[in-house]
Amino acid sequence: MKYVKILFAVALVFTMCSAFSFKKGSHKPVYAFGVSASFTDTVVYYTDIQLLDSVHLDKNGFLPHRELYSYQLKNFLEYEMNRPNRTCMIYFSDTKKKIDKEAAKILGKYKKNKTVTLQKVDSEKFKFTKPEE
Repeated sequence: MKYVKILFAVALVFTMCSAFSFKKGSHKPVYAFGVSASFTDTVVYYTDIQLLDSVHLDKNGFLPHRELYSYQLKNFLEYEMNRPNRTCMIYFSDTKKKIDKEAAKILGKYKKNKTVTLQKVDSEKFKFTKPEE
């Protein structure tokens, strides 16, 4: 009976350790899109929804270095498209369905405003990249 208890305890510890190790390895993909607006321009730029390579949300559900992704879009618009003084925002989610819904909501608000023109940023020219750590 003593050996059965020891064997059961070892099996329980092994099961608990394996369960936690599987949980760490299962990361969901992260999807993101960016929007850029300006107080001095009526054109609002937006990107396609993109899958961010090798990126995972932290334990609180936030995108690590999310401000750097916004700066990537801002720098692209300033230096490549000559559109200075823009405010860039990034929206992210770990599910495609949620980010599609968020994009429709955000872009829908801009479409309702007749003074604003929406312009898509070409996905071949701009793609979010993982910031260097």
